[in-house]
Amino acid sequence: MNELVAQVSKCVICEPQLPLGARPVIQFNPNARILIAGQAPGIKVHQSGIPFNDQSGERLRQWLGLTNDQFYDANNIAILPMGFCYPGKGKSGDLPPRKECAPAWRAQLLAALPNLQLTIVLGKYAQAYHLPDTKKLPLTELVKSWRDYWPSHLVLPHPSPRNNIWLKKNPWFEQEVLPELKKRVAEVLL
Repeated sequence: MNELVAQVSKCVICEPQLPLGARPVIQFNPNARILIAGQAPGIKVHQSGIPFNDQSGERLRQWLGLTNDQFYDANNIAILPMGFCYPGKGKSGDLPPRKECAPAWRAQLLAALPNLQLTIVLGKYAQAYHLPDTKKLPLTELVKSWRDYWPSHLVLPHPSPRNNIWLKKNPWFEQEVLPELKKRVAEVLL
């Protein structure tokens, strides 16, 4: 495992297309029981090298009911975005994850996580990979059907402050989904 993680940390497959160069950001330990499958690191995460070290991460930890220490314990939580490096800025936010990353690394890393009990899916690229039969469903519809994939998978809206409007329009999410998510996380990590 150490060799695989070392290889990932040195990856430069798509460096020529990255505005700030390659800096893969993951959290990985084969003992992890929860996987957070996101999109790609943002600029703050690229700068710090710490996954979800931003406002999105604060909200995500709140949703999961975890402290910073619990969240950053790789023995419990694996964090594998679809693209490991900051892809750059687009017209309405960050660019999508680079397409080279998942085919190069994802299957190997997932195969090395035998203890997973819950996969948190954030964003359409992670959704297309982890729940391929749902890739044409709109986010709201997919999140509303959360029980269909429970208790092994849960699709969440991205915890970014950009989604505050979605959260206000969908109060059922905080009332129905988040309490169950917190309970499940606590069960898995006991």
